[in-house]
Amino acid sequence: HVQLVESGGGSVQAGGSLNPSCTVTGRTSIPYCMGWFRQSPGKERERVATIARDSSRVNYADSVKGRFTISRDITKNTVVLHVSSLKPEDTAIYYCAAARVGGGSCLPPPGENDIDSWGQGTQVTVS
Repeated sequence: HVQLVESGGGSVQAGGSLNPSCTVTGRTSIPYCMGWFRQSPGKERERVATIARDSSRVNYADSVKGRFTISRDITKNTVVLHVSSLKPEDTAIYYCAAARVGGGSCLPPPGENDIDSWGQGTQVTVS
């Protein structure tokens, strides 16, 4: 497995931007599909975005398309979620996730039960 540590959350006003980042350590030679999930109080955790091992395939939740962009740097073992045009409904704990299913292809995009490693989460608050 790999270990995931998020950073870069915070509090912003509506319309603002943040760049939560995830650092991956451990067995990084194993191909993982990487992704971001989020959970708001009283709601189930939902998948926000995923990116394949070679960055050839990305997937976004409909609610964030056009506002969020996921990227990864294999050489630095980091995954970044660029979030812009934030809305109060984006307020949530954002979790970095890694899934081996599909050999890192993200085909299909992994659900919660497919995740092998989770980060501890980073809070994003939009007011």
